[in-house]
Amino acid sequence: MTAVKKTSAPAHKKTSFAVEFKKHPWLYIMLIPGLLYFIIFKYIPMVFLPIAFENYVPFSGMLGSQWVGLKWFEYFFKSSWWRYLSNTLILSVMSIAFTFPAPIILALLLNEMRSLHYKKITQTLLYVPHFISIVIVVSITYVIFGTDGIVYKLTTQLLGHSVDYLGDPKIFRWMIVGQNIWKETGWGTIIFLAALTNVDTQLYEAAMIDGANRAQRLWHITLPAIRSTIVLMLVLRMGSVLDTGYEHLILMANSLNRTVSQTLDVFVYQSGIQNAQYSYASAVGLMKSVVSVVLVVSANKIAHALGEDGLY
Repeated sequence: MTAVKKTSAPAHKKTSFAVEFKKHPWLYIMLIPGLLYFIIFKYIPMVFLPIAFENYVPFSGMLGSQWVGLKWFEYFFKSSWWRYLSNTLILSVMSIAFTFPAPIILALLLNEMRSLHYKKITQTLLYVPHFISIVIVVSITYVIFGTDGIVYKLTTQLLGHSVDYLGDPKIFRWMIVGQNIWKETGWGTIIFLAALTNVDTQLYEAAMIDGANRAQRLWHITLPAIRSTIVLMLVLRMGSVLDTGYEHLILMANSLNRTVSQTLDVFVYQSGIQNAQYSYASAVGLMKSVVSVVLVVSANKIAHALGEDGLY
């Protein structure tokens, strides 16, 4: 009786970086600008985080400045911090409620277009606003909604009284959200359109045979197919809840709407750049970062509890 010699499965060989680089050199070269961006603007500034706990003086340097502990955090919470936080949260909630679903809805509509020619033209036109500077967007807004703008004159004639679109605090947040939707919705469809390409077309064919209409196919096939992508993008979005940006708000702000345009990012910019309070601004920025990390981790755990993969 001859013994049968068992052969073990071949071990998975790990390829070296040099081999992978030779296979896909341009993919790694295209990573360089993104890596440089994160290294220069995200990681290198973390070296200077200790100034949030110091009375930082540029001439003395980070090592020569006086250590003050949590002084700047206490100073912030003794100030009118609630106004900055509430303005930030209200604007962020409005952005999540209206700006986040917009690319999903638009991607679903583009996916339903049957003509590939018109679909590509439409996508190209929708991508263009993303590349327009926010300065140009604000300038266009002032031209259209200013006192000499067509919208201002038209509403004055229809309503019988003027509407101050640029100065009314009640309208200010809606203007910000509307500008973001117009500028970023088309660009945001890229990820969701890419996810839609993975949907098996045989599912649509089987559903059509079973008598499902277009709305039913959308609800039972398309949306479940991109649900994991939607959850992932929402988890990432939670990390920027406190990030409203300062350029856009400063450009749109004036003496009439200043009560609602003052957010945490604007406060950090004014304190750090305009008033040269570097330690104070760093403390508020550090606090924002910690809260953002907590929100991302919490949102990721909620995603796991709902049966989704989440971020990690």
